[in-house]
Amino acid sequence: MFFVLSKTLGIMLLPVNLLIGLGVSGVILLATRFARAGRRLMVFALLMLLVCGFSPLGNWLLYPLEQRFPAWDASRGAPDGIIILGGSIDADLSVAHGTSVVRSAPDRILTAAALARRYPDARLVFTGGSANLISNDAREADFAGDLFESLGIPKSRLIIERQSRNTVENAEFTRDLVKPKPGERWLLITSAYHMPRSVGLFRKAGFDVEACPVDWRVGGASDLISFNKAAVEGLSSTDMAMREWMGLIAYRLNGKMDDLLPGPVTR
Repeated sequence: MFFVLSKTLGIMLLPVNLLIGLGVSGVILLATRFARAGRRLMVFALLMLLVCGFSPLGNWLLYPLEQRFPAWDASRGAPDGIIILGGSIDADLSVAHGTSVVRSAPDRILTAAALARRYPDARLVFTGGSANLISNDAREADFAGDLFESLGIPKSRLIIERQSRNTVENAEFTRDLVKPKPGERWLLITSAYHMPRSVGLFRKAGFDVEACPVDWRVGGASDLISFNKAAVEGLSSTDMAMREWMGLIAYRLNGKMDDLLPGPVTR
């Protein structure tokens, strides 16, 4: 049920979709006795789309997420395992074209490949199935092997988890697959803005991981006062950030995480 709600109600509540919906509702109201309210709704939706598109609102929402975990410290020594969260490979397009199609967050793949070469004894896990509400047999993980092999990592080295649909299942299915032992050190590679939610879910699943954030979207504090030149940049950032904050709140409310905004644990 939670997965279905996230793919229906959750998508409807994303800022761009919500504001377009309000604007369309305003247009419909123009043909009724509530025309005045319709005009106000249209103006409100337009103004908010402009704010989301051109203002640094998206950066303000992403910044605290990305700053939550520092870059991974290699001085602690070689890890026992490396986990790469899916989200980079578009499974449907990959099936259509017969090759791995990377549409977003390529840093997850590139960083993992670099670390895999640096630490040849570390176990390497890719976790990612299909996030589609109506799923077919296209699975992101099915294309990871060829992609890593093209980057110099033997396909035989990659442990594949292809059934997960969201980050909760990434954590639980990967835990069951690799059965981490006490004292082992596992790196978790995902986008910096997604790291707090990911670490929180892995912790709740009883899988202690070390954060290795990549794919930053905000450069620094100066970006908090920088306006976007193209509206699509701001709209994308705002949607991305709101999806993450809604996920954090939802998972905390349903008990899937112990903290609203998980952070580093002092050892």
